[in-house]
Amino acid sequence: MRTEEVLAAIATGLWRWDNAAGTVTLDAEAARLLGLPPEPGAYRESAVRSRFHPVDWNEIYGIVNLAVAEDTLAEARLRIVDERGRVLRTVRSRSKPVFPDDRDTENYLLIGTLQEVAEPQPGSSDATHTPITGDWRRSREAFLLDAGRALAEARSTEEVLRVAGSLSMPGFSPDGLAVFGVAGERLTIIGHHGHNVGDEDPFTDMPLETDYPAAEVVRTGRAIYLPSPDEYRRRFPITWPLARRFGRRSWAFLPLVSSGRTMGAWMAGFRHPVGFSPDERAVLSTVARMLAQALARAGVAETERELSLGLQRSMMPTLGPDIPGMTVAARYVPTGGGLQVGGDWYDMITLPNGRIALVIGDVQGHDVRAAGLMGQLRIALRAYASEGHRPDAVLSRASRFLSGLTDAYESVEGDEEPAAPRFATCLYAEVDPEAGTLDIARAGHPDPVVVSADGTAVIRQTAGGLPLGIETDSDYPTTRVVLEPGETIMLCTDGLIETGGHDMATGWTRLRPVLEEPTEDLEQLADALVQAVHGPTSHYTTGPLADRREDDIAVLVLRREIAVARQAPPRRSVLTIAQAEPERISVGRQLVRELLHDWNDPEQIDSAVLMVSEMATNVLVHTDGDALMVAEVGGERGERRLRVEVADASDELPHKRRPGEMASSGRGLVLMEMLADAWGVDPRGEGKSIWFELYESQEPEQPAEQAGDKGEGEEGQELAEVAS
Repeated sequence: MRTEEVLAAIATGLWRWDNAAGTVTLDAEAARLLGLPPEPGAYRESAVRSRFHPVDWNEIYGIVNLAVAEDTLAEARLRIVDERGRVLRTVRSRSKPVFPDDRDTENYLLIGTLQEVAEPQPGSSDATHTPITGDWRRSREAFLLDAGRALAEARSTEEVLRVAGSLSMPGFSPDGLAVFGVAGERLTIIGHHGHNVGDEDPFTDMPLETDYPAAEVVRTGRAIYLPSPDEYRRRFPITWPLARRFGRRSWAFLPLVSSGRTMGAWMAGFRHPVGFSPDERAVLSTVARMLAQALARAGVAETERELSLGLQRSMMPTLGPDIPGMTVAARYVPTGGGLQVGGDWYDMITLPNGRIALVIGDVQGHDVRAAGLMGQLRIALRAYASEGHRPDAVLSRASRFLSGLTDAYESVEGDEEPAAPRFATCLYAEVDPEAGTLDIARAGHPDPVVVSADGTAVIRQTAGGLPLGIETDSDYPTTRVVLEPGETIMLCTDGLIETGGHDMATGWTRLRPVLEEPTEDLEQLADALVQAVHGPTSHYTTGPLADRREDDIAVLVLRREIAVARQAPPRRSVLTIAQAEPERISVGRQLVRELLHDWNDPEQIDSAVLMVSEMATNVLVHTDGDALMVAEVGGERGERRLRVEVADASDELPHKRRPGEMASSGRGLVLMEMLADAWGVDPRGEGKSIWFELYESQEPEQPAEQAGDKGEGEEGQELAEVAS
């Protein structure tokens, strides 16, 4: 008996659907079931498609696409309708996609069977919902909509995994989930749900060639459905012991594909048997696609977030080392919008002359470009300050730098409407901790506020110039502010004053009571200033400009502490040695001896005199300018420090040499390295400064006759000859 006769006897027809040609070949039984003349023939796709119920056709289309993607059977129930749309019968279709052209998914043959099924009567025990119609389909659509929305809202890998673990699929919810990733040629665990801690260890670093379902899914890009433990054991006998201990009955392993690349696999385990019907596979496949997209988005977002935060952390303002005799506190608050850094900044810079520079500024704007300009301007200010320039020169150079930088931005952007040039306000203060003075240069920035020891807060008017970047050549006059012991100075950006819709007048009225509130802790004062602007009470003190956009806030507070025991003022001598007066080198040696008349160690006095001669002579011999010598002795007796600086206008730095035995010069730096406790060369705004330090020892004083002028030895004689 032929196969066709057997199939006809059991009311089963054969069909062959050529997707590329758009034709369907039917035998007599299949044609009858579809409501066509009961004879073999070939039909156009549109003629056969018109016999399916429209809802069922949309369903079978998705099931066929799933079977093509996974190379599995396509099984579904279809309602057959006549020309008027009335349902004639229900048939079951089972078909298999065949690819005649090397797996070309656009060119396939769908070969299968059609068989009529009896529809159960309402109320009978066999009346169950079909896989395509009824409440199950509506529940599935609602589930997929909710799952897609939840996964789309997840912003991190952790959130995606949490959403995946909370999914409740209609009719067959898994009790365990695992998401596998790929690192090189190895399988990793990205996350899991429904397992104990440590259960993932055997799968954490598994080679891709392992005979394990998830590894095979990653290698082939095809889903694997294991409806029973026997099926799992038969197909994957080596790794079956790893899965057996979880006590599950069915498993589904699906590829996670994003942008055409298999990025991992998703495992769903069930404690109850699941047959994985086409509809169930369609749900799992749809969830896997959504999960892959969500993980890809989360991965990109996390990478960008990590890069952004890393850059922002490197640009965040910081305070430097402690300032002797002074206390400093600072705060920075961005406006938000995702960026943790904006155009405001503060900085504390250690200067070559031992002083400290405090900088606070605000680049126009609140966007990424403002943050980028802020970072570059901050580096430039640090560079100019480290060169030893005075405050006015630092701001003049910074203004020229920013002006050129914004011009470069405009030429690079190349938009039809180029961006407007950016400017920045800035306040630069050079602090002398010992004298308590601040030399302030201001570029369009708010004036500082000085709080006296009795708590009175006053805006300290200072001279200023245009904001940085407005003109390439701008002048910035310097104002000296003397900070008495116990007094505090506050530097801030306009965001601290104007946030909340305030102008400069009303904002100052809001901040003044906070500044005048007695507090010993500057950190508490800085917090109180920010709270006055962003705290709960700030909502009740909205200013007259309520529609004004919020601004970044930077605040810097400095207090000069009250000394417990006042030290004696340092001894200081200053001497200019002109090129035409080399004999004044001997005057410099004598000044140093007089400063050290009660120094404990006479040998250190001789060393200091010898180094002064060498430094001053080096300026007269190797430069065309004059030498400026500053010698200072400070500290308590027995622990004093001598610091001598010799400055000149030449930018050429001295170099350490190795003179020969008969050489007449080149030993200066060698002597300083041997005799000084500390020494160095600092660049200045124009020129350089060579300095050394000696620290007084605790040895008893020697008799005066033993402390002769030893600076007139062989090297001293050479220097004396030059000086004469």
